[in-house]
Amino acid sequence: MEVFRLSSSRWSKTLSGKGAALKGARWNSPGTEIIYTASNRSLAMAEVAVHFTLATLPDDYIMTTIFIPNDVSFKAIQENKLPKDWNSFPYGSTTQSFGDEFINQNKYCILKIPSAVTRGDFNILINTAHPEFKKIKRIHTVPFPFDFRIFK
Repeated sequence: MEVFRLSSSRWSKTLSGKGAALKGARWNSPGTEIIYTASNRSLAMAEVAVHFTLATLPDDYIMTTIFIPNDVSFKAIQENKLPKDWNSFPYGSTTQSFGDEFINQNKYCILKIPSAVTRGDFNILINTAHPEFKKIKRIHTVPFPFDFRIFK
């Protein structure tokens, strides 16, 4: 399976959850490493774009294509199994605890979870502490210029 990650050039050179661990995000608390990816490029862009305005639009973003072999363990979560506030903004500690538990249990390498930004699409969260993480590879990177029309 191929998944996509849109990140600043600073975080695009390696596959790690260190960037997410700095401040935490919807599915992880600060200090918990996890890699956020998306099932398609458009979702990867939408997940990042919701955090910017035209004035703060970055010019150094990279789209990374990541290959996850079919034999890597994963868990798919349906929306009805998520905390009630899973897609609220701002996100709360319940979703962070949910993701932290996924990492701490270390049973699966991948968590397929509904996107809070684009209903019907899925984020693919990668557990960097899982033994199967070493099978996952970056296969392609390309500069990603945002289309200014999105921010009118």
